[in-house]
Amino acid sequence: MSAHLTRPFDLIAFDWDGTLFDSTQLITRCIQAAVEDVGGQRPDATRASYVIGMPLMAALAHAAPDVPERLYPQLGERYRFHYKKNEHELALFPGVVQLLEWLKSEHYLVAIATGKSRAGLNAALHFEALKGLIDDSRTADETAGKPDPLMLRELMSTNDVAPHRTLMIGDTSHDLEMAKRAGCPSVAVTYGAHEDHELQKYQPLVFADSVQALWDWFKALHPAS
Repeated sequence: MSAHLTRPFDLIAFDWDGTLFDSTQLITRCIQAAVEDVGGQRPDATRASYVIGMPLMAALAHAAPDVPERLYPQLGERYRFHYKKNEHELALFPGVVQLLEWLKSEHYLVAIATGKSRAGLNAALHFEALKGLIDDSRTADETAGKPDPLMLRELMSTNDVAPHRTLMIGDTSHDLEMAKRAGCPSVAVTYGAHEDHELQKYQPLVFADSVQALWDWFKALHPAS
């Protein structure tokens, strides 16, 4: 029997922040600090974390509705300042490299579908252990941002994979709505930005509360592995 027939999917598309990369807390703090820097009312953590995964300026506008549009460029600059200043704190979630290595050993295509910019993702993908583990990626500044399904459709088209053979894994409603609009099944991870109740309505195949739980779910689909 071919590998294609034994795999439940061919292409696994991961969100980056809050799914593979432990950045939710820092992004939330940077959004709050940037809003305060331009004189806006500090958003609470729930509002600031909700926008993670959206294109940056759309996210900042949603998080800071009282900040006038003329200050958006300065707001973006202050966010990038705070993020750059503290990005040394960031790391992959424990188990991510091992999960990706296993997926590659099972001949899956692995992609990143993220609301980050291309420059931001390239800077984040500096881990030596990730080399050779990511086959493709799309960012919000080179296609449409989430929840528009265009980045998933481009990944499927480039890799010649049908929607039902593509799995989107993410931590926000933006990720899961994108998957639904692209006609793809999804998995929700609950250790990132959004709560279970926000993700439930998109009917993901499973909720995973850790990278290990996500890996265990995959391995259960491969009883001979």
